[in-house]
Amino acid sequence: MQFGIFTVGDVTTDPTTGRTPTEAERIQAMVTIARHAEEVGLDVFATGEHHNPPFVPSSPTTMLGYIAAKTERLLLSTSTTLITTNDPVKIAEDYAMLQHLADGRVDLMMGRGNTGPVYPWFGQDIRNGISLAIENYALLHRLWREDVVSWEGKFRTPLQSFTSTPRPLDGVPPFVWHGSIRSPEIAEQAAYYGDGFFHNNIFWPLEHTQQMVALYRRRFEHYGHGSADQAIVGLGGQVFMRANSQDAKREFRPYFDNAPVYGHGPSMEDFTAQTPLTVGSPQEVVDRYATMREHVGDYQRQLFLMDHAGLPLKTVLEQLDLLGGEVVPVLRKELAIGRPAHVPDAPTHASLVAKAGGAHDATVYAAADDVTGASPEVATVTR
Repeated sequence: MQFGIFTVGDVTTDPTTGRTPTEAERIQAMVTIARHAEEVGLDVFATGEHHNPPFVPSSPTTMLGYIAAKTERLLLSTSTTLITTNDPVKIAEDYAMLQHLADGRVDLMMGRGNTGPVYPWFGQDIRNGISLAIENYALLHRLWREDVVSWEGKFRTPLQSFTSTPRPLDGVPPFVWHGSIRSPEIAEQAAYYGDGFFHNNIFWPLEHTQQMVALYRRRFEHYGHGSADQAIVGLGGQVFMRANSQDAKREFRPYFDNAPVYGHGPSMEDFTAQTPLTVGSPQEVVDRYATMREHVGDYQRQLFLMDHAGLPLKTVLEQLDLLGGEVVPVLRKELAIGRPAHVPDAPTHASLVAKAGGAHDATVYAAADDVTGASPEVATVTR
């Protein structure tokens, strides 16, 4: 079971002080948070992708590449890679490059995004969101697995004998999660390819999460990737902790009440009753999240949102200390009890290489120049 954190990279005013960090401060804070996540024993750091204020993570691979150089063990991921508005060719190249720089400590989560205006900014139409996600991922999947690709679709120019470079590290593409909150088509897509399904359920009742994960599991088995309980599932979560539950509620309330996304809506008590948000003691967090598998089955990844709504860096680091010191060690033990032996762990680069029969050099050696590009007739592939 992998445990980690994800960030949306919001630049939000602290409602208790009235201070808003600069973009530079927020970006550096995210790096500090990622490094501290490794220090406290977490497995994963994931960043979102946004292209509008008040968010800063417009270039996930840049940030993750920098964090890769500052860490040794931490698995680097995205909590959204916009498969709808990014060119799949660029995604193939960027994340393969990140794979090499991070020595394989990379996976990514495909998503459509929740900001409507981003589509026309990148020349697309939000009404084509699902179709874009399906077509673009189909191309990306091929680009990572075929050395020379000829392709034609609806939403981008055709490719003729195209080779994406660099090739995936050790001949194995990064593992892909398909992230969705409400779209069964994305659960179906994840199941079709045998990829992971991440239900970012932080704003939804558990009943909806159950339905989405159950659909993915059924379809995963239908497509012949294994039994339903062997499907690869991840969940989102939100927590705020103090040693005393009442202190946690009192401290977090102004942040909740003024949060850009859910502020000025339901009360904190109503929201915590209906969603995974847990505000209380570390033991209350353990008790809440230890029961998640009763609703969705044994799953592979749990990510927590910790650094949002204007919380100061000092507070976020304190939260990570509690998460890594008092919550995750207990959850690891609790969720290992009774876990069937045939239920797989979350994929890693090492496990994917082993499944592929070992690492091999995927470099494509070809005669080429900057004017004409590579000629497929003279390309040679070394394995």
